[in-house]
Amino acid sequence: LIVMVTSFSCNKKDNFNYTPGTVGISKIIYFPLVSIKGDRIISIVQGSTYTDPGVDATLNGQTTTYTTSTTVDASTPGVYTLIYTAVNTEGYSASDWRMVVVAPAGLDADPVVSANDFSGTYLRAATGVTSTWTKLATGVYKVENAGGSSGVGKNVVAVNYSGYSISIPSQNDPDFGGVVSSSNETYTPTPAPASYSWVFHAVGYGTGLRTFVKQ
Repeated sequence: LIVMVTSFSCNKKDNFNYTPGTVGISKIIYFPLVSIKGDRIISIVQGSTYTDPGVDATLNGQTTTYTTSTTVDASTPGVYTLIYTAVNTEGYSASDWRMVVVAPAGLDADPVVSANDFSGTYLRAATGVTSTWTKLATGVYKVENAGGSSGVGKNVVAVNYSGYSISIPSQNDPDFGGVVSSSNETYTPTPAPASYSWVFHAVGYGTGLRTFVKQ
């Protein structure tokens, strides 16, 4: 009996000649991959032409089609969030996104705005957490952790519209899971160190005034 069982086990061979697209009785599902080309946040001037860098969208290693959630109206100032989505035949999807800022024409005509550079790190003393500003173009900034609390690594767009006025224009921000904006904004360049305050409107952030001091 032992000899017979051993002989049977040695002679049995698995059949790996599966129908293409399957493993045994299971169907192979390939999921799409989407990754933007170019920068996460792009700034252009009102009235200029916007050419989208697009994305790399693949399915099973091959280029596949994708859709874009909206278009950029370069004639109208604002922050446009483009969401790129690819879908496989089973309905599974993958997405990536970018923001395009259409800055109002004439910002560079304001001598104060042109000279301003709010780039740097600002500390919110109430939490001991910092926020970082990066200048993208005249009057346009990327602000990391705009709430000065749990948003480390998350970015919004802020605009210096005139003089020292600042604002987070309403924008659909996937980093924060929805629409964000600001109100009650002030920026005080002097006396040093510079400081600013605003109410940061985002899911879970409340309505308290948040104050930051440049480091």
